[in-house]
Amino acid sequence: MNIETLAVHAGREVEGDTSAVTPSLTLSTTFERAEDGSFPSGHIYSRLSNPTRARWESALAQLEHGSRAFAFSSGQAAVAAMLQTLSAGDHVILPHDLYHGVRHLVKEILSRWGLSATFVDMREVDYVARAIQPNTRLVWLETPSNPALNIANIAQIAELAHAHGAFCGVDNTWASPIWQQPLVLGADVVMHSTTKYLGGHSDVLGGALIVREGKDDLVTRLLQIQQLSGAVQSPFDCWLLLRSLPTLPLRVRAQTANAELLAKFLHQHPRVEVVHYPGLPTHRGHDLAAEQMRGFGAMLSFQVKGSGTDAMNVAAKVKVFTRATSLGGMESLIEHRRSVEGADSPTPDALLRVSVGLEHADDLIADLAQALE
Repeated sequence: MNIETLAVHAGREVEGDTSAVTPSLTLSTTFERAEDGSFPSGHIYSRLSNPTRARWESALAQLEHGSRAFAFSSGQAAVAAMLQTLSAGDHVILPHDLYHGVRHLVKEILSRWGLSATFVDMREVDYVARAIQPNTRLVWLETPSNPALNIANIAQIAELAHAHGAFCGVDNTWASPIWQQPLVLGADVVMHSTTKYLGGHSDVLGGALIVREGKDDLVTRLLQIQQLSGAVQSPFDCWLLLRSLPTLPLRVRAQTANAELLAKFLHQHPRVEVVHYPGLPTHRGHDLAAEQMRGFGAMLSFQVKGSGTDAMNVAAKVKVFTRATSLGGMESLIEHRRSVEGADSPTPDALLRVSVGLEHADDLIADLAQALE
């Protein structure tokens, strides 16, 4: 099926006992045993499994062409679960411009458990190759990256990881399943912060991992971690995500169309130093993005000429954009990224990150124009 059809029908099969077209919400935390002690529904306790969560996980697996999906309480919990499949003494390779929450998780928490990490510029596959060690067990990509929108070659890096006995994981949050299919390109696991485009309304917190066919050992490990660590997504949040899914293709396409217009406007503005958007032919990763993505996405960042204070002043003057962290919702957001990321941030001080929403493009352009002036 085309992804528009999948988005409408995945996880939304008509219920046999009620004929309900809209999926029901099962809030029960526990499920009755049969007289012989078995569980005829297959569900025992909601930390282990839940009918609504099972529907959402099934939909995710279909969207990303995976064999199994796991829903977590946040994107950070999903990444933590993937890293917990590794062992003490293992090595992981990560992007140098990695999402700051994962950077801190690796450096401050998992390093104490014996996990070592190398951060590299993944725009160059050779740099990844040089970073591989005998104990490398995972190569983790963000493409497009946060917040510089750098592009990494998923197929080549996945092949490199496999040649050395390592998994390849891809954070696909920014591209969404609409614009990029990492498992089809050779990755072993895909991560989403489902809070973002999959939720689309800035009212659900969640994360997910989707594993490709043939990785049964990884599925078994992730299932054990999900059930034992308990960082599962609530049934109500899974139901909200199922509600949002049918409009995902429409929302992402409209947001991307707005982002392309906004990027072109900023690219020619005299007060803008550089625009980071893979849809611009001047972007270093433009050709690769055009090859491995169906569209360039609705995220961009730009650097104001001047200092971090100048960038903050621009953000302070917006009227249509909202100054807030997060992305993928219906509303357009802008933020000074370095002040969010902390002291070890590699992000330029004059950079503003933009999540483009569903407002009219002319209004968004006019708002940035007046803020820049």
